[in-house]
Order: sequence, then C-alpha cells, then structure tokens
Amino acid sequence: QVQLVESGGGLVQAGGSLRLSCAASGRTFGEYAMGWFRRAPGKEREFVAGIRWSRGGPYYADAVKGRFTISRDNAKNTLYLRMNGLKPEDTAVYYCNADPPRFTWGQGTQVTVSS
Repeated sequence: QVQLVESGGGLVQAGGSLRLSCAASGRTFGEYAMGWFRRAPGKEREFVAGIRWSRGGPYYADAVKGRFTISRDNAKNTLYLRMNGLKPEDTAVYYCNADPPRFTWGQGTQVTVSS
C-alpha cells in the first residue's frame, strides 16, 4: 500500500503563491496517474489537477486552469502542485492521491488565502 504525506500549505494573501509536495512511500506510484484534490469547509472533496504517469500532459479543473501547475518526479516518488494567483476560494485542505483515487487518504495540507 502507498502512504501519502502532503506538505507545503500555509497562509498566504490573495495573489500569492505556494508549492505543495506529496511524498509517497510504501511502493512506487510511478505507474499511476496522480492528482491533487481539495476539500473546502462545508464542501465535498473535489478534483484540482492530475498528471499521467508517462506520456500525456497534465489536466486541470476549470477553476485552477492557468494558475496551478502539477508535476511529478517518479524517481523521488513525489508529486507537486505549484499554485500562483491564489484566491480566497482556493482555501481548502489539499490532498494527493491516484486519479481516480485508490490509496488511503493522507492528512492533507491546509491552504488558507486571505483577501
């Protein structure tokens, strides 16, 4: 089984940037498409961005397209999410998982964007 540990969240002003990381252990995630998901207060968890394991480009939810960039380092078993132009509506706990999700969810990392 894969264990996922997210990090890099924090408090940032609107328009700011953050870079999230997701370290996977237990087994390689290199064969899976991986994604970032988020859960805002009072809302269901939603898809944010995904990336295939080898060929094919990344893909994004419309709400973050043009602002967020997902990347992966299969050798390090690590997934990243660069977030630019953050908005208050991006405030949420961010999680990584396979896409579609198949691993136990980690604790997530809190992102708070102040206006």
